[in-house]
Amino acid sequence: MTPSPPQDRLPSRSMLWVLAIMLAALWFGVLGYRDLVPTDEGRYAEIPREMVASGNWVTPRLDGLKYFEKPPLQYWATAVAYEVFGLGQWQARLWTGLTGFFTILLTGYAGWRVFGARTGLYAAAILASSLYWVAMGHINTLDMGVSAMLAGSLLSFLLAQRDGATPAQSRNWMWACWAFMALALLSKGLIGPAFPGMTLVLYTLLTRDWGLWKRLHIVTGLLIFLAIGLPWHVLVQLRNPEFFDYYFIYQQFTRFLTPELARPGPWWYFFPILLLAVLPWVGGLFGGLRHAWKQPSGMEASSAVVAGRPGFKPNWALLIWTVFIFAFFSASHSKLPSYILPVFPALALMIGNHFAHAQRGVLRWQFALYGFISLAAAAGLTQLWRAGNAVTPGALYQQYGWWLEITALLGIVGSALAWRWETAGRRSAAVLALAISMFLGFTVASQGFQILGRTASTKDVVAAIRPWLHAGQPFYVVGTYDQTLPFYLRRTVTVVEYQGELHFGITQQPQLWVPTLADFAQRWQQDRLPLAFMPAGQLGALRAMHLPLQVIEQTPRYVVIAKPGQNYGAAAQAAVPRLPAAWDAPTTTPPIGAKP
Repeated sequence: MTPSPPQDRLPSRSMLWVLAIMLAALWFGVLGYRDLVPTDEGRYAEIPREMVASGNWVTPRLDGLKYFEKPPLQYWATAVAYEVFGLGQWQARLWTGLTGFFTILLTGYAGWRVFGARTGLYAAAILASSLYWVAMGHINTLDMGVSAMLAGSLLSFLLAQRDGATPAQSRNWMWACWAFMALALLSKGLIGPAFPGMTLVLYTLLTRDWGLWKRLHIVTGLLIFLAIGLPWHVLVQLRNPEFFDYYFIYQQFTRFLTPELARPGPWWYFFPILLLAVLPWVGGLFGGLRHAWKQPSGMEASSAVVAGRPGFKPNWALLIWTVFIFAFFSASHSKLPSYILPVFPALALMIGNHFAHAQRGVLRWQFALYGFISLAAAAGLTQLWRAGNAVTPGALYQQYGWWLEITALLGIVGSALAWRWETAGRRSAAVLALAISMFLGFTVASQGFQILGRTASTKDVVAAIRPWLHAGQPFYVVGTYDQTLPFYLRRTVTVVEYQGELHFGITQQPQLWVPTLADFAQRWQQDRLPLAFMPAGQLGALRAMHLPLQVIEQTPRYVVIAKPGQNYGAAAQAAVPRLPAAWDAPTTTPPIGAKP
């Protein structure tokens, strides 16, 4: 039998509103603070920019080339943000921020309706303060958007099937479930319906609740799913006959079944990631999983027969969801740390439900554990400068380390308060103290990354070369493709001797690509007002070809060159004397900016 929950008072409704408003203010207020960094942030900011610029919202393009790796929901949402609010960093991250925040609210609501008010409060607080959710909610990738849509399908399913739901509530929430699956399909492909579908199959096999299939509203649900998810797939296929094979066969199956994308990892790859990602609640992780298995209904008593059928077991649905997704990506030949993000709303509910039903005082060791982790982090971060290298000096790592020390300090303070209030029987205050302190701490840590991220972004590079920029001029990217560059330039570029993820688009439109340095050299000689961006190590090869060039910007990572002897305008001519002399290439041609 599960022990009775602690009898401390929950916060008042007005206090919850204050906390929610403060969370929203800080959550959205920092979206534009950091520069966009490669690769994902630049890519998923640029594709919608090109949609707005071209007016073509059906065929996604990256650097002007067809790009069918992912479906378009986030592109559309970001393009709408650009149309409404203009082009910028916070607009590029707005969809990620909105979907992350929405999932916190929906997780809290579902916890309240399915398990009770205490579980709902704890689950929302846990999700809002988990390291991965805070970080990924402010990084422009597709993972948060698809995780939110998948969470929407799972949580809608729980709300529809919960014991006590009226027929109208069950129908409406199942319709929402089908709609969220379609939106997940439009977010990242077939995992949208596959993950909820496999969870349903495994749940019914485990519980023998075959009658559940009669409560899915399959006919009307499928109509909703197809009405939302099908039109774009049909339209893009009609306009691009090559779409089906590349998008469905290669991207949806080949990347999972083969190591072709070179993202391998051992079977245990995601275990350490999970332990780190769930901080500061790692002490409650195994207790939450164990409680979910032992109490499938989430209540103190076993699930009873409801209206002649077995009672619904929401904790088992959450557990199956988590284990299946974790195992799926562990078995995949393509692994990235963010892939397991969809399990965190379910984990928050299981941990929150465990906390809501644990005896008074038993959570003290879990709060103490995180306090010790924070102490160890505070000591270890003093050595962060040792991570420095030629591109990112140790001094920058140490500057970032001071931001992380704030996070560690907040962890120590929050853990101490949580331990004290748990001892006194004030569990809600304990959970909220640790949640608030670590939401603040992880926000500080994620935004402080600007110290390091600024060296990887091209925002400062573009600002430095602005005097040389002119509409319509040739702009080459040699031997690389930095994903943030086109976004900050507000235009596409011409890639030289590099393909990478642009390979498929290049095969479709090879005229937009320069295959060799020799081809580039020929173009450079003929072009008017050209510029070229490249890794710093590439400059020697161009100088060996005796190309007329002058460095106009150089960082430890990148070099930008212009063509001497051409008139880039008065602004460029005025900027020439400020260029470091060491950047000038040996040349007998007139200086850059001079009139021909």
